Amino acid sequence: MSTGGRSARRRTMQVRVDGLTLRVARRGSGPPLLLLTGIGANLDMWQPFERLVRGRELIALDAPGTGLSDRTRCPKRMSGLARLVAALLDELDVAHADVLGYSFGGLLAQELAHRSPERVRRLILCATAQGLPVIPPSPLPALMLVTPARYYDRRLFDLMIPYIAGGRTRRDPGQLEQQAAARLARPPQLLGYAYQLYAASGWSSVPWLWRIKQPTLIIAGDDDPIIPLANPKLMARMIPASQLRVVKGGGHLFLLDEPESVVDDIDAFLDA
Repeated sequence: MSTGGRSARRRTMQVRVDGLTLRVARRGSGPPLLLLTGIGANLDMWQPFERLVRGRELIALDAPGTGLSDRTRCPKRMSGLARLVAALLDELDVAHADVLGYSFGGLLAQELAHRSPERVRRLILCATAQGLPVIPPSPLPALMLVTPARYYDRRLFDLMIPYIAGGRTRRDPGQLEQQAAARLARPPQLLGYAYQLYAASGWSSVPWLWRIKQPTLIIAGDDDPIIPLANPKLMARMIPASQLRVVKGGGHLFLLDEPESVVDDIDAFLDA
């Protein structure tokens, strides 16, 4: 783990990008690390991971249609979302950054590294996959992931998240209490969530994954109901400068329910 001082207080702002107002947060100082989160998620959900990171400036955003960010007028494919993120970096005067993509954000991070390689120094892909062809998730968690209901109702959150997350969240009931407030406080727009599903549907990085030249750290849990481990293993074989770290007993939410298990690996990778 970096030995720098405690991260500064988060600074939240509204940034105008391509006609949209996006909620963005910046925290700490040092080399920038852009955080791209999962489907429907808002930037406040990063707090368990953020509090452990030292010596970096963390940049997070509410994706269009989530949190407090505007929704795009028409749905965008993953390539359009990657262009939007690159435009956001321009507005923030960030020439290039390390990028950490989590779940849905991992798809977006791959697309950004492919389309704007000069903007991405190092790439971290957590609990994510390469798109089609893909080893599918378990049927019940996959069906639950299609709806944003877990963001709107505490009872549905308690019911659904253990099936979706696996790992420590399924084993430790206390994790539900720790994660509920941030998730339920700012649910995604219904249409915004549908637009994210549209962006991910039919997407694949397989045709060009071998062209990603950035050093890449792939982190996956071996108890993830949404992303079977065969997918991260395939990505590690396809990305030339990649390494795979498997979290034993880790579920889909290991960055939120046990971030201490991976933060040292992330720091070491980014410092290499």
